[in-house]
Amino acid sequence: MATSPSKPAVIQKSQSSGFQYGPLLVGWLIPGAGHLVQRKWVRGGLLLASIGGMFFLGLAMQGKLYTGAHDILDMLGLAGDLGTGLFYIISRQIGLGADSVQVTTADYGTRFMVVAGLLNVIAAVDAHNLSTGRKR
Repeated sequence: MATSPSKPAVIQKSQSSGFQYGPLLVGWLIPGAGHLVQRKWVRGGLLLASIGGMFFLGLAMQGKLYTGAHDILDMLGLAGDLGTGLFYIISRQIGLGADSVQVTTADYGTRFMVVAGLLNVIAAVDAHNLSTGRKR
C-alpha cells in the first residue's frame, strides 16, 4: 500500500474582506452586542446582563462617574467608565452618577461601574477575536 503525502494545512481567514472591527465597536458601544451580531446568543445575553447589571447597580449605589482626569487614578477611573460605551455616554447626558462620593456605598458603586467598563472592553476584544477566527 502506498501512502499519499500529507497535504499542508490551509490557513483560512474567516472574514478576509469587509470591516473586521465591527464586532469590536458594536461590543464596546453596547455590552454583549459584539457577540449577539455573531449569533452567540447565550454569551451575548450573559454579558449584557452582567455588565449592565454591574453598571446600573453602581448607579443605584450613588457611585461616581468620572468626567475629567485630574490625576492618574482619575484617568484610570475615566478609562474604566468609558469602557461601558453608551451606558456611560447616556448616563452623563442625563446627569446620572454622583459628582463626589457622599455615602459609604457610593465607593463600592464607583468600583462596580469601573469594573463593568473594563469587563466590557475585554468582552469586545473577545468578540473581535471570534470574528477574525483567532478564537472559536
